[in-house]
Amino acid sequence: MERPDASAVVVTYNALPWLEQCLESVRGREVVVVDHGSTDGTLDVVRERFPDVRIVEQENKGMGGGNNAGMEAASGRYFFLLNSDAWVVGEGLDRLVAYADAHPDTAVVGPRLRNPDGTLQRSVRAEPTLWRLATEYLFIRKLAPHSRLLNPLYVGGFDHETETEADWLYGPALLVRRDAVAQVGAFDEAFFMFSEEVDWMTRFRSAGWKVRFYPGAEVVLVGGAPHGGRMYVENLRGHLRFIAKHRGPEAAERVRLLLLWSLRLRALVLRREPYREGIRFLSSGDAA
Repeated sequence: MERPDASAVVVTYNALPWLEQCLESVRGREVVVVDHGSTDGTLDVVRERFPDVRIVEQENKGMGGGNNAGMEAASGRYFFLLNSDAWVVGEGLDRLVAYADAHPDTAVVGPRLRNPDGTLQRSVRAEPTLWRLATEYLFIRKLAPHSRLLNPLYVGGFDHETETEADWLYGPALLVRRDAVAQVGAFDEAFFMFSEEVDWMTRFRSAGWKVRFYPGAEVVLVGGAPHGGRMYVENLRGHLRFIAKHRGPEAAERVRLLLLWSLRLRALVLRREPYREGIRFLSSGDAA
């Protein structure tokens, strides 16, 4: 039997109220929902409104672990990894598949992301380095948001209007080639949440694959949910784990010190609890 073009994978954890719009936008495709223990009626909605969707229930293994389980259950030539609070606009998924078919050297294609009010969400990113993280955590990028020198992590100046190769793409909606995953491997589940996309796409690029942004397809992303102290710490942990994995322990230690002192400065000025939680984490030992 011929494989479907693209199988949608949606990881859920208390995914209401946006999940219905998400699944409606990929109706008619093979869809796998991986649920991490929802208690808000998420699975009831899926079973009632979308009976053709395959459900995988497992303990919470983070975004990478959830997407890995979904890809294992899916059969498409491409995996379309879609956040539960995001939805495809029009024929966007068909356009992503056509673009990927026309670029067989490409492992990952990402669409343009919009907020619900239609404004742009920047999704093209540069691989993290000490300087690039400094421009983020010391607010240097705020001085010149359109400068690639002072805002390199978010590729300042790129207008998201043209196709481009990228180091990595923010990951609420990614079309991923099955053959590339078979070669490089799935997400590294040591990244519970945050930095799992940049690690994955760095591995794809190291193996000779391309990562491309394609504005001819669009996805709306709600996003913006507060993560609280724990999720802020997971973001910091992701930075350290990525740098240690790809640049070594000494580089990771330099990043830890950068993050620690930048959060101390932020806490003095803004006095927010996530910053204090981050300081406690970063002060608890060396990067390892």
